[in-house]
Amino acid sequence: MVMHLSPEDHAAVTAAVKAAEANTSGEIVTIVAGRSDSYVDIGVHYAALAMLLVLAVLATFPEWVDHLHALIRDPWTDHVSTGAALTIATALAALAFVAVRLILTAAPLRIALTPRATKARRVRRRALALFRASAEHRTMAATGVLLYLSLAEHRAEIIADVGIHERVSPDVWGHAMAALIAGVKDGRAGEGMAAAVEEIGVVLAEHFPRSGSNPNELPDRLIEL
Repeated sequence: MVMHLSPEDHAAVTAAVKAAEANTSGEIVTIVAGRSDSYVDIGVHYAALAMLLVLAVLATFPEWVDHLHALIRDPWTDHVSTGAALTIATALAALAFVAVRLILTAAPLRIALTPRATKARRVRRRALALFRASAEHRTMAATGVLLYLSLAEHRAEIIADVGIHERVSPDVWGHAMAALIAGVKDGRAGEGMAAAVEEIGVVLAEHFPRSGSNPNELPDRLIEL
């Protein structure tokens, strides 16, 4: 089941960003996406696997070809020609491919069958692309942080600009990620994001306290794709 963020969730995350940035010169960008990839290739992979599985089964039990041939031709024929056997095998493999391909046109099923490592890589890839477009080198001191949540995969990423990355190790964001994951698991993605923003703000305030001149360089609102 894919979660959705309500207007109240948007307001809570936006308020959390404003509160966090009040104590730091860093900037926080929050983005939530329905999913990070269509995973169409996963459907093709499973369809190809089904096709190969059919061929493997027929190779293991060749007598099945005889039974199938008897259903469509003269059952009293003892010999099945090589051409007929290959035709039957090809037809069954093609049917398996098409059937699985059609079944996996349902995106939730494709995502459910996608290996976790594949989802992790694609969420990370999408997060990096969005970070480069929305936060990287877009502040004077390179102190932007992206908090990205992909709802369908139930995965999130925190990516910091070079100015922060040079002074803050990636494991420091563990508390923020834990807060976000806890909210997502409980079906409270908006609350989880707001809690994560608060934790990110604590880290930024420690390493990049608010200075006298601190313009708001990036949007505070939650961006939903």
